This record gives sequence, structure tokens and C-alpha cells, in this order.
Amino acid sequence: MKNNSPKNKVSIKENFVTLVTGSNGLVGSALRQLNPQNTVFTVRQEVDLTNFSKSKSLFKKVKPNRVIHLAAVVAGIGGNMMHSGSFFRKNLMININVLESARLAGTKKLISFMSTCIFPDNAPYPLHEKNIHDGPPHPSNFGYAYAKRMLQVQSDAYRKEWNCNYIVAIPTNIYGPHDIFNLEEGHVVPSLIHKCYLAMKNRTPLEVWGSGKPLREFVYSEDIAKLSLWAVDNYEEDTPIIFSSGKEISIRDLVDLITKSMHFKGEIIFDSSKPDGQFRKPSDTSKLKKYLPNFEWTPVEKGIKKTVEWFLANYPNVRL
Repeated sequence: MKNNSPKNKVSIKENFVTLVTGSNGLVGSALRQLNPQNTVFTVRQEVDLTNFSKSKSLFKKVKPNRVIHLAAVVAGIGGNMMHSGSFFRKNLMININVLESARLAGTKKLISFMSTCIFPDNAPYPLHEKNIHDGPPHPSNFGYAYAKRMLQVQSDAYRKEWNCNYIVAIPTNIYGPHDIFNLEEGHVVPSLIHKCYLAMKNRTPLEVWGSGKPLREFVYSEDIAKLSLWAVDNYEEDTPIIFSSGKEISIRDLVDLITKSMHFKGEIIFDSSKPDGQFRKPSDTSKLKKYLPNFEWTPVEKGIKKTVEWFLANYPNVRL
């Protein structure tokens, strides 16, 4: 078992060309900041990965030895509920096209990213990689979740038939700069930051979806970027690996961190008529800890502060 990380060491072998899909997103933007050598970054505006011909042409041109596959159509609980069909269709097409194009191009190593929402709604805690397919996901995001589950199925099938070295990671709730700060469809951290900003600007209460009681494991985007570079060099198992610190925080406490970082002094209203989603999704981090026992996670207090600072410095020129 490889453990080359007394600290957060990351690398990409210099004689390999690495392709990153979805590189204008959270983790892709963090990877750009890390500036790994011999890496090609591609974004949705350049290549439509739902189109197989265009996907295949990209891989034929780049000839990547390795791929960090981040491209996806994503949203928070609101977006997942409103667009279950399109999220299922588009994500399924992206993943099928990318993995098949990589196979045809002779890519040696590929890492794809799922999400903890793929786990069954009634999965035992802590969430473990072996339980992915043991039941249906939570109904609030079933379309997206099933499409993401198929990444593991396709990777496993390709490994068995063509000996493709395709691996899969399962990060928990990623946040950070360059997120999608949509008010209705965004993930919880960016949407709350945007809502808090507008509440301050308009001198109105900050309205938060749900009771504030659910617990989540939030991980900073730069940490996941570092782990993706480690995994594409070192992780060889045919089963997924969870990327998480294992530390939970309630939505109510998260709101408190955001409002303090933004110096918000107004009223906070938790709207219990809106859905909470799953109450908690604690994950089993034992596999990652075996490989990287000394990995230093960014504390959520520090990560939220850095994300708020980035938002304030770039608003209104942020992704919505």
C-alpha cells in the first residue's frame, strides 16, 4: 500500500499528459491553481461532452495518458428536484462519452467523481463504498444520483472487459471559490452566501431552506483537487474511495459561520416548509485514512472564510 504523504503532497508524472474535464467548476478551478505539469484543461464552452463525436475528437487530439473526469451537470436540492430527467440524461451521456472516448484513445488511467447522494436513502451509517447499490437513493435527487452511480458500473465493466484502469472517487459536499452561486438551484454553501449578501444589501431577513438541523460533511475544493492528483498517481483499487474529512456540521452552524464571515447582523429565518433532504450522511473514511493518515483537511471555518472573500471580490461576476 502506497503512502507518500506525510503532508499534502501532490504530483503528476512529468511524462504523462493529463486531461481535466469540467475544469471551470469547483475542483477544476482548484486544480488550475495547483498548476500540475503537462495538464490540459477543457470546459463546457469548448467541447460539448454530451456529443460523442466531439468527445472522441477531443481525446484524439489531446491523446491523454490520464484523465481527471469532473464534468457534470450539478445543482443543489432545488435544482435536482426540478430537473431530475435532464440531470439524469445529460450526466449519463457525459459519462458514457468520456469513458468510451478515453478507452478508444488508449488512456492509461482515469478517475471519475461521484457524490454521496448516490447512496441508498436507507443505507447504514457510516456510508461505506460497498453499499452504493443496496437500494434507491433519496427521492430529492434520484435522477442525478442514478446517473452518477452508473460511473462506477461503467468503470467496473470497462475494467473487466478491456482492463481499463478506471477508478472512482466519492467526495462529500464540496464547496469553495468558483462555485455556482445560484439562489434556487445551487448547493447549500454558495446559495447561502449569495442569499446572505442580498439580505445585507436589501436589509431583509436571511431565509434558509429547511429546519437547519441536518448534518453534512463539507470539504474544501482545494483539498479534493489535491486528492484527485494523488489518486490518479497512486490509487489502483477497483472499488470507489470516499474523499471526506468525516467531520459533520449542522446547516444551522454552517449558516452561523457564513453570517459571521460576512458580518451579517440581520434576522435569520429557517423555513421548515422547505425540504431538508436526508438528515445526515456520515461517511466511512477508513480507506482514505489507510492511504493518507496525515492528510491535512482545511478547517470548515477557514474554508468558508476564503470562499466568502472570493465571492465578495468577484461578485457579480460569479457563476449563477
